[in-house]
Amino acid sequence: MFATVSKKTLSLGLIATMTAGLLVGCGTKEESQPKSGGDSNAPKQEELTGKITASGSSALLPLVKHAAAKFQDKHQGVTVDVAAGGSGTGLKQVAEGAVNIGNSDVEAGDEYKDKGLVDHQVAVAPFVLVTNKDVSVEDISSEQAAKILTGEVTNWKDVGGKDQKITIIGRAESSGSRKYIKSALLPKDKDFAKDAVVQDSTGALKTSVEQTSGSIGYMDAPYADDKIKILKLDGVAYSPENISNGSWKLFSIEHMYTKGTPDKVSQAFLDYIMSADFQNNEVEALKFIPINKIKK
Repeated sequence: MFATVSKKTLSLGLIATMTAGLLVGCGTKEESQPKSGGDSNAPKQEELTGKITASGSSALLPLVKHAAAKFQDKHQGVTVDVAAGGSGTGLKQVAEGAVNIGNSDVEAGDEYKDKGLVDHQVAVAPFVLVTNKDVSVEDISSEQAAKILTGEVTNWKDVGGKDQKITIIGRAESSGSRKYIKSALLPKDKDFAKDAVVQDSTGALKTSVEQTSGSIGYMDAPYADDKIKILKLDGVAYSPENISNGSWKLFSIEHMYTKGTPDKVSQAFLDYIMSADFQNNEVEALKFIPINKIKK
């Protein structure tokens, strides 16, 4: 009797032990599998590192500097150094390989035709004619503007204003803003007046117009504020809407040139500037116009 009970007990115990082992084994196997929805096999996104240098247009400077700050926030391992100096400087330096990106208000000229430059069009910069606030004129025609900038008209009374000497404040030869205004307003056989005061940056020009009685200058609209006056041109007031509908004629496509195909970090920076998020939110906030809102 004792032996029979022991065999049954042993049999039941063996079955229980085997069942427990199977359950433990199943549990171990299950735990070793990846959890549903896991990404253990997905490749990790490589963090960008490196340095980008850019120089050139002071008109485009606010946009590029803002983009640089935003881009560096997203990519802590990247440094973006941005300098002005004028469109001519930017084109020259990128062609020589001194910087990764050359910013310009105008297309690269024939002298850069064989330099391997690649054009990245990033925004539209509206340009305006501005005066010191003591100038009584509010509106001039394109013809009057040309005569003022070339020095043919030297007193505001000759274009409907008070008896006041006109002081022209412009940019240096390397400036894309200067080249653009010359092509947009001046006759082909004319140049800016020789006695024009020359400033090296748009910011310096704006300050000079603000501080000089009777002065007139030209700049991209993002720099203009209520310390100076924006003139109407041919009866049209400047506004982004008037650029889009074609009634305001002073604007240029803004370019960021690279020498050949950009390196990985520079390409990522350019892609960020051209992204829908930056174009639709940041570009207009900086008083530029998204590149896709203009007919080229």
